[in-house]
Amino acid sequence: MLYIRHKYAKRGLQIWRSVGVQSPVEEIIPPAIACLCSLTLCEWHLGEVASSRAAIAEAISLAKELNNMHAVAEALSWAAGFGHAERNPAEVDRLTSDLIELSTRHNFVYWLAQAAVLRGSARSASGKTVERVSWIEEGIRDYRATGSMIRIPYFLALKAEALYLAHLLPKRLRR
Repeated sequence: MLYIRHKYAKRGLQIWRSVGVQSPVEEIIPPAIACLCSLTLCEWHLGEVASSRAAIAEAISLAKELNNMHAVAEALSWAAGFGHAERNPAEVDRLTSDLIELSTRHNFVYWLAQAAVLRGSARSASGKTVERVSWIEEGIRDYRATGSMIRIPYFLALKAEALYLAHLLPKRLRR
């Protein structure tokens, strides 16, 4: 499945680059940005980390060039997620700061909630973990309030990790 997704993401980008297809105004996330984010995911999982980073940087740059703030938020969120997967809290903090600023300015509550969870998680790795757990909890609450549930398991895993780092897990759950 991953290889198929990778193939179609590359093909979608190839078509977009060769024809210069413009996205209709009503599209929240332009297909080129969606393809770049998908390509990032595939290449990261295939171990092509350098090209994965290049793809997400291109997604952010293109979204800014298109002046599509929803697409910028989408790309920043993906980039922060990859920063977390790479255990790079400084990068996650930088990206979520940008995402929080953008989301606050444009009232993107969905992206703001995700940024709060990711930022709380990143900062919990660098100390003051108990305080940061509350940020994660608030982000999860705000995310649920949007009606979306798809990322809840991931967010709960981030919360569990923060609780573990703070030594707040019950003894039976610690190693």
